[in-house]
Amino acid sequence: MRKAIALAERGRGRTSPNPMVGALVVDDDGVIVGRGRHDAAGGPHAEVHALADAGPRARGATLYCTLEPCCHVGRTGPCAPLVAGAGIRRVVVALEDPNPLVNGGGFAYLRERGIETVVGVCREPAARQNEAFLTVMRRGRPLVILKVALSVDGCVSAAPGVRTALTGPAANRVIHRQRAEVDAIAIGAGTVVADDPSLTARGASRARPLTRIVFDRSLRTPASARLFSTLDAGPVIVVTTDRARADAPDRAAALSASGARIMALATDDLALAFGRVKDLGVTSVVLEGGVALHRAALAAGVVDVVHAYITPRALRPSGQQWLPGGGFSLAALRDRRATWFGDDVLVEGHVHGAD
Repeated sequence: MRKAIALAERGRGRTSPNPMVGALVVDDDGVIVGRGRHDAAGGPHAEVHALADAGPRARGATLYCTLEPCCHVGRTGPCAPLVAGAGIRRVVVALEDPNPLVNGGGFAYLRERGIETVVGVCREPAARQNEAFLTVMRRGRPLVILKVALSVDGCVSAAPGVRTALTGPAANRVIHRQRAEVDAIAIGAGTVVADDPSLTARGASRARPLTRIVFDRSLRTPASARLFSTLDAGPVIVVTTDRARADAPDRAAALSASGARIMALATDDLALAFGRVKDLGVTSVVLEGGVALHRAALAAGVVDVVHAYITPRALRPSGQQWLPGGGFSLAALRDRRATWFGDDVLVEGHVHGAD
């Protein structure tokens, strides 16, 4: 199963909104006779590739798959009938598929046809691999990864509103590689005004458009922002309220003319906003800042994972603290781990326990 998970990992950044899935066909002698992975949404599923690779050697063999075979017709046909038709004797799976269109139906189909099924092998690493997909299915919103770069004394900038580069080249490569893998990056309007970022994946290959989201309750994002010169990289969505759009129709029109998609909500509600973003096919979002947006997202309970890059630079006493007054601590993260990238250390962990 670990080999199937490693095979599935090759689809990272390519399969969304579908999960990453790997499959292996193994004969009675323990020889892998078929391999397959899901490469892109709308394309053949992992089981289809693995069974085609195995050919007649699939009969009487065991299928190892990181996710329950599907039993419904979507953009492709169902996999469970193909598995049964290929003569597979036993199916070993890491995770049940929580999609309401599957949700045990694949297993039921196979068992009704006398195929032995085993569930839960390497469940935890498989769930971590597909936590974006699982979050969408279980929470009705994308996986939200809060990313912050901090000085050694807990500041995000040299002073409020001052753009301050903190991370070094090695950490920056990791940050841009992550941008190449996720569906979206989100920032607050204050970050647009202070930093005027382009929010693109630089130095990393990206297979799909990158959605950029700006949370802007007062429509103060400049229509001349650099974001709007990078629309070839993906759409820019400005999330605001119905009231703000009604109070500032000229600013809303200017943003639309620059290429922004205006998403106006009835209330200033982050959970509602992320639910609407999910409806656009976004399954993972990196929340890059600023401080006010980080604080609001943590308070709203929509942050799933935190990535904090701690740098050796000190910025106090004039520096802007990340979350003054407490209320959140990196020490409270679950499954916390630290990794060095040059002079910087990435502290990462989960805010919630497993569903």
